[in-house]
Amino acid sequence: IPYSLTTRHTCPIDGEEFRKDLERFAAVCRIVKTLKGAKIGAIGARSKPFRTVRYSERLLQRSGTTVVAEDFSEIIAAANRVPDDDALHAKIEEIRSYGSIAPCVDEAKIIKQAKLSLTLENWVNAHHCQASAVQCWDSVATNFGCAACLAMSMMGSKGLPSACEMDVMGAVSMLALQAASGNAPLYQDWNNNYGGEPDKCVNVHCSNYPAAVYEKKPEIANLDILGTVLGSEVSFGALKGRVKSGAMTFLKVATDDVHGIIKCYIGEGAFTDDRLDTFGGVAVCEVKNLNALMRYACENGFEHHVALVHGECADALEEALGKYLGWEVHRHG
Repeated sequence: IPYSLTTRHTCPIDGEEFRKDLERFAAVCRIVKTLKGAKIGAIGARSKPFRTVRYSERLLQRSGTTVVAEDFSEIIAAANRVPDDDALHAKIEEIRSYGSIAPCVDEAKIIKQAKLSLTLENWVNAHHCQASAVQCWDSVATNFGCAACLAMSMMGSKGLPSACEMDVMGAVSMLALQAASGNAPLYQDWNNNYGGEPDKCVNVHCSNYPAAVYEKKPEIANLDILGTVLGSEVSFGALKGRVKSGAMTFLKVATDDVHGIIKCYIGEGAFTDDRLDTFGGVAVCEVKNLNALMRYACENGFEHHVALVHGECADALEEALGKYLGWEVHRHG
């Protein structure tokens, strides 16, 4: 029978040390309870280039997590049927207050985005999903006419984290971080190095981060890189801004079909306030011995994505995922 220990074998039960032990154990319990019985929405097909985000539904099910799949054509059809009613008008106003809409965006784009947001959120709630992964490009832009980032961000702000590019294991990672910390997680790419500093990395995405993670109210505009390829007329719905500085925890979960295991890496670091002049949703992350982490991720088959959250909760994650769920855990640091 697995069980958790206090920091020391004895301590005052009315002291700060025992309070922290209880808080950590409560986080462990939240993580295990959340993942055992969780439903993850897999909305759309995996984009052809993203073979690295393949995963095993059966291994997830063995840990108690169910995947609920939906073809994106059903989402588009439902969005096209959204009536001009109070629910749609409320979603439009929610979008207007959620971020600063770029001046170049016309009303028709906002209405289209509201229809998609309403449809995705209704689907997730109707199927009792706690998180989702969305085929965010480029089917939704090509076949419906907007980006999915904003809809995903708004769900994340309501405690329903949503991962990019149909990365179901990313959604699992985000859900675990949310349960551990109580904060809204975000999903990024490990990207370029930051200058000549070996322990700092530029992390970016299009982006779909919840509004609360930005240092100030985000701008809502068109996709930057994809917008140049797909066209600005079908690319509205990306959030722009800098992630606020502070302590952070990172997690990436993956399924290993060959060995029949679920594995992950966990660690802590910080979002820094180093200057960064670029576009999209951006952050500079500082992680001690970063290159060793990058080598571990590459050599053990982890994709370029990573889930992150403000706060330090790696201890609770390591215990919950390793001791109670039986996953293979690598703790960086």
